[in-house]
Amino acid sequence: MENTHKFKPYIAPEQNVAEFTVKSVVFGSLFGILFGCSTVYLALKAGLTVSASIPIAVIAITLGRKFLKTTILENNIIQTTGSAGESIAAGVVFTLPGFLFLSPGANGDAFFNYLTILILASFGGMLGTLMMIPLRRSLIVKEHGTLPYPEGTACASVLQAGERGGAFARTAFLGMGVALAYAILQKVFHVIAEAPAFVTKQVNKFWPSATINGEITPEYLGVGYIIGPKISGVLVAGSVLAWWAMIPLMATLVAPDTIALQLVKLGYLTDINTAGGPGGWDPAAHTFGNYSSAIYRAYIRQIGAGAVAAGGFITLMKTIPTIISSFRESIGSLREKSEAGVSRTENDLSFKVVIVGSIILIAIIAVLPSQIIPGDGILQKLLIGILIIIFGFFFVTVASRIVGLVGSSNSPISGMTIATLMGTCLIFTSVGWSGRFFEPLALVVGGMICIAAANAGATSQDLKTGFIVGATPRYQQLALFIGAIVSSIAIGYVVILLDTPTPDMRAMGIEHAIGSERYSAPQATLMATLAKGILSFNLDWQFVMVGVFIAVMIELCGIKALAFAIGLYLPLSTTLPIAIGGGIKGLIDWRAERRKEAKADDDLGKGSLFATGLIAGGALAGVIVALLSVNDSFYESLKDISAEHGIAKALGEGGYHILGVLFFAAMAFMLYRVAIRKNEE
Repeated sequence: MENTHKFKPYIAPEQNVAEFTVKSVVFGSLFGILFGCSTVYLALKAGLTVSASIPIAVIAITLGRKFLKTTILENNIIQTTGSAGESIAAGVVFTLPGFLFLSPGANGDAFFNYLTILILASFGGMLGTLMMIPLRRSLIVKEHGTLPYPEGTACASVLQAGERGGAFARTAFLGMGVALAYAILQKVFHVIAEAPAFVTKQVNKFWPSATINGEITPEYLGVGYIIGPKISGVLVAGSVLAWWAMIPLMATLVAPDTIALQLVKLGYLTDINTAGGPGGWDPAAHTFGNYSSAIYRAYIRQIGAGAVAAGGFITLMKTIPTIISSFRESIGSLREKSEAGVSRTENDLSFKVVIVGSIILIAIIAVLPSQIIPGDGILQKLLIGILIIIFGFFFVTVASRIVGLVGSSNSPISGMTIATLMGTCLIFTSVGWSGRFFEPLALVVGGMICIAAANAGATSQDLKTGFIVGATPRYQQLALFIGAIVSSIAIGYVVILLDTPTPDMRAMGIEHAIGSERYSAPQATLMATLAKGILSFNLDWQFVMVGVFIAVMIELCGIKALAFAIGLYLPLSTTLPIAIGGGIKGLIDWRAERRKEAKADDDLGKGSLFATGLIAGGALAGVIVALLSVNDSFYESLKDISAEHGIAKALGEGGYHILGVLFFAAMAFMLYRVAIRKNEE
């Protein structure tokens, strides 16, 4: 701890440099909207997010040098304001679409509206920043040597490198350009297949209904490269167990009618005599067109839910000593602050802001009408508000500590939200609040805590960046409040727009695009399943417990259970391309080690910057196409210019899929070549 007193930031406390300016806040807000929207798309598709601070810093430096003439502290405010959009979007998408999947009669659909999403997103975002104000000194300053906050430290390196000059931003823009070109060929002209697949037949004696498929998108390749071979390998291992072992086994042992009845129970099928649903149920022949898809929806997702819940709890149990010490340090830091004068780099917002802000949040939640925030009377809503503050401070502390060790991209936000949701539901049942009516109330608590914990993680990284470069904490905290409100305005709008079904979906009777094959929203579905099951005493505990003990077994093997559990829950089509990206990173690391080359900072390496560009470009292209597809005439015009039919006719369906794989392989090779260039220069 003594070393922290000797730490000298890049900009000394006594220096006065332009920082909290109009242009820095405005451009930060614009980046928050941009990256918030792309995160909504990526999280709905894959249930995954990647920290936006570094790409925002790279773009801010490039634009700042050429057009805005910004200082390093102004660039820091830009990335601080902008990063709030990405983290809040993640929290929103992981929970609030769950309103769509609550029990019939719970009236969940009514709360999936723009105003409710806006209020919960902005309040949750502000709560995450509020709770981090008293924790900054204990976690960011005093533990500077023990908590690395990887994205925050890397972002500070980017800002400092930008001050010194350098052309590293070109690599990120190159990745973005490649991703946009690839996405246009894939999503607009359909030259590249979106998800090449090979499925073995149900009658196969050796490996029935096994699926090998992948959504070969630039964003998944980039995500895999950034999270690395270890995490991506564990992630795909969960999917391998589900899709190559459990599903073929269940396809052999479980009768089609039993699978169909389970789908009816879960609400995927109207009744056993109605055709359709996941896997294409045929009531006349008593068979499925795709057994693997049907079994995944009927059983695997519930097993995965149990595994994710257990993985989250295991992670929380490991951090209990951290939680206790963080509370102690937070209280101690409040006493210390009043003992001496405060320098510019130690100037936080007052703790009174935390107290008053928390009371105001509780009061507003209590008085809002029941059409916006569910609840029967002020007393119910007061309890919701109090639970939000208690769980909020608890999990904000946990989230900040965890991201300090493993980074925001690896933070188990889902696990914390599951713990909050289950704790809330158990409190509800203990006071007699059981049944469908209380499902939306539980989801409100879980949703706000998820958003708060996600934003607290991003806030921690931003404050770490500020600590290293010599920013004023008070200005960063104000920028985070602004970023939370502005980005929430756009995020709610994008979520509602992406939920609009295409004409083809409407023809199939699908009313919501979220929850369909297009946007599976895995975490939100899981939250709704848990809320329904616990409050109605109707959870399929036998499947959940299988997942719980799979997670326990994986943890006993010395592997982090949460990453494996998420892989078990997600489809193989999501985790396989991510694993390929991770494999490329592993190959780069192995090559550098074999050649005894000095490893550059991962986040500043050309490979990571190019991968960041792939994620940003691919996700933004996806958002743009999805938003434009809401318009019926545009959607039909996309069909007219699609090359899929012509290519499939010329090459065959298999040839069309192979062509897509070749394009993906070419992009992967380009990532590899860019990544090794750093060692050759």
